[in-house]
Amino acid sequence: MARDLRVSVTDRCNLRCTYCMPAEGLPWLPKPEMLSDQELLRVIGVFLGLGVRQVRLTGGEPLLRRSIVEVVAGIAALQPRPQIAMTTNGVGLERVAGALAEAGLDRVNVSLDTIDAETFTRLTRRDRLTDVEKGLAAAAEAGLTPVKVNAVAMRGVNDSTVADVLAWCLDRGYELRFIEQMPLDAQHAWDRSLMVTADEIRSRLSERFDLTALPSRERGSAPAERFLVDGGPATVGIIASVSEPFCAACDRTRLTADGQVRNCLFSEVETDLRGPLRDGASDAELAALIQGEMWRKKRGHGIGDPHFRQPDRPMSSIGG
Repeated sequence: MARDLRVSVTDRCNLRCTYCMPAEGLPWLPKPEMLSDQELLRVIGVFLGLGVRQVRLTGGEPLLRRSIVEVVAGIAALQPRPQIAMTTNGVGLERVAGALAEAGLDRVNVSLDTIDAETFTRLTRRDRLTDVEKGLAAAAEAGLTPVKVNAVAMRGVNDSTVADVLAWCLDRGYELRFIEQMPLDAQHAWDRSLMVTADEIRSRLSERFDLTALPSRERGSAPAERFLVDGGPATVGIIASVSEPFCAACDRTRLTADGQVRNCLFSEVETDLRGPLRDGASDAELAALIQGEMWRKKRGHGIGDPHFRQPDRPMSSIGG
């Protein structure tokens, strides 16, 4: 069974990243179709009973859920109390970092692909880099550490400046993770030949920094291969989701904002919990549905297979 649960609390987002969604956005889920706070907490409690030990809140942009602080507090009150993390674009983080920490959030990952204001605006279609920088600083001050930064390198967009992003994070004490771009865009325009690979990212970083790979045994089920930077103690991680998939060690499952369980980001099917939940299903019945979904998890995501089909749901709807 999975030990890491990714929970999408909303499909809405306040950025329009070119590799994620079109400029006009996407049709958002109607509120009645989304799990309420009470439903969300009950389902998470069932997952904890099945062995989940970490809950990561995602979106869309999770900070757009007005009750996000209350949701975090509710999760922190569950038993056994899980580790609680969040992946956010950081735009609204300055305002709520302290409240999230007090509610029980343990740490945060902020998605930031560039530190250049012009590139950021072009990439996200919003001029909000300063807000993200303030959000990162507020997270560190609130003790949501280690503060991690997630970056996607894109050919011809920001691939030539990956070392600049690492230097910027090192100066501020943030842990950087580069992630290969995956076929999860709403436009279905992903092209593997244009993807910047993990090897390319490492090569670019090595032009400026001395990288020493940490022993593989320290990685466990974590997706990132980690490297000491200039002898340490600082590290940088590279997640080769496409070129070197880690599916065999994956211990994740996902719950969408509308109550669907997905055993893989790239699954073409999902199991509905919202319907049974609202029809009066017991916790044992919900657990059986979750177990059934996990038992049919495939050996790998199959991106390199000739018959690979990108999921209909985009990343903003599935949750990171």
